Amino acid sequence: QVHVVESGGGLVQAGGSLRPSCAASGRTFGSSAVGWFRQTPGKEREFLAAINWAGGTFYTNSVKGRFTISRDDFKNTVYLQMDSLKPDDTAAYYCTTLAKWPNTPTGSWGQGTQVTVSS
Repeated sequence: QVHVVESGGGLVQAGGSLRPSCAASGRTFGSSAVGWFRQTPGKEREFLAAINWAGGTFYTNSVKGRFTISRDDFKNTVYLQMDSLKPDDTAAYYCTTLAKWPNTPTGSWGQGTQVTVSS
C-alpha cells in the first residue's frame, strides 16, 4: 500500500493561488491513480480531482477551471494547482491512491495539509 505525505498548504487571500503536493512514501505511485480530497469540520470528505497513470484527469464541477492536478513520476509526487481561491475553499486537503476511477479512495490517507483562504 502506498503511503502519502501532503504538504504545501497555507494562508492565502481570496483570488490567490497555492499548490499542495502529495508525495509517495515507502513505494512509488507506479500505475496507481491518485486523487485529491478536502474536508471541513463536521462535513464528509469531498472529492476534488484525480489523475491516472496516463495523465488522464477528472474534476468535480466546483473546482473545474480553477484547480489543475498533475503528477511527476520521477519525483513520485502529485500536485494540485489551485487558482482563483475562494474562502469556501478553506479546508484540510488530503490525497490518496484510488481503488476505482475516478473518485473511490483506497483509504490510505496522509495527515493532510491545511488551506485557509481569507476574504
